[in-house]
Amino acid sequence: MTNTSLDDFYKRNGAAQPDGIAREIGHFNIFESEKLFNKADGSRVMPYSRRAYYKISWLMGKSRAEYADKVIDIQGNALLFATPKIPYHWIPENSEQTGMFCIFTPEFLWSGKTGLQLDELPIFQAGQTPVFEITAEEQQEIEYIFRKMLKEMGSDYKYRYDLLRNMVLELIHYGQKLQPMTALGNTQNASERISSLFLELLERQFPLESTQQRLSLRTAKDYAERLAVHVNHLNKVLKDVTGNTTTRLISNRVVREAKILLKQTDWNIVEIAYTLGFDDLAQFSNFFKKETTFSPSSFRGIV
Repeated sequence: MTNTSLDDFYKRNGAAQPDGIAREIGHFNIFESEKLFNKADGSRVMPYSRRAYYKISWLMGKSRAEYADKVIDIQGNALLFATPKIPYHWIPENSEQTGMFCIFTPEFLWSGKTGLQLDELPIFQAGQTPVFEITAEEQQEIEYIFRKMLKEMGSDYKYRYDLLRNMVLELIHYGQKLQPMTALGNTQNASERISSLFLELLERQFPLESTQQRLSLRTAKDYAERLAVHVNHLNKVLKDVTGNTTTRLISNRVVREAKILLKQTDWNIVEIAYTLGFDDLAQFSNFFKKETTFSPSSFRGIV
C-alpha cells in the first residue's frame, strides 16, 4: 500500500525521496531544517497532518508546539519527538529557525530485529510532553549525532542503514533521559485546539483500504486517552465547539465510511463490520439501521 503520508510530506516540502531503501526495511530520511524550510511564507509551519511516520527534531529558534491540552514554548535549543498517534502543530515564531530532523517508519527499526515496540517507549506514549530543552553541551552532543546521520545517509556504505538505525535509537534513549519542558496553562484557544486535534485524529482513521485494517479508535474514551484529556472534558469541548457530542461525531464519520464501503467495494458485510470496529454483524446492522433506517444489505442494493 502506498504511504500517502510520506508522499504528502515530500510533495509539500519539495524534497526528493531517498533511493535504495527497500520496502522491507522501512523508510528513513534526514534533513537540515534551514535548507528544507527556506521559504518566507507560511509553509514553514508544520500543520496537523495524517502522519504515518515518527520524527525526531533538533530545534534551534523561538517556536511553539501545540498539543491538545498544552502549548510548549520553545525559546532556544530543544529536542522534539513526534509519533503518528499524537497530533501536534509546530509553529516557528521568528525567521531564525535552524536545526535538523529525521523521519522514519516503525518498520525501519523493526527491520533490524531490535524487537522494539516504539509506542511502548515512555517518550512516545500518550499523555507525555515529548519536547525537551537542552543545554549548550547537550546541543553539541545531539548535533554530532545528527551530523553523523546526515553524512552516513549520503555514503555508499553497504550497511549504512544499520548504522543509521543505531543512531536513531541513540537519540531516543538520549531523549528519555532528559526532563520535559514545562507546558503552559490552557490558553483561550484551547477548546479550538482540542477540537481540531480530535477531528484530525478521527479523520486519520480513514479511508479504510483493506479488509485487514481495523479502526483503532472507536469510542470517546479511546480518543480522550490519546489526547490525554478527561473524556468528560473532551465531550464538553466538542459540544461547545461543534454542537455535537464525541460519540455523535464518531458515529457520523463511521456511518459515512460504511456507506462508502457498501457502495464502492465488493467486500462482504461481515468484512465491512470488522474493519469498522464492530464485534459482529448484528451489532453493525443495528447501528447502521439506527443511523440510516436501512439495513446494510438494503442500502447496498439501492441504485
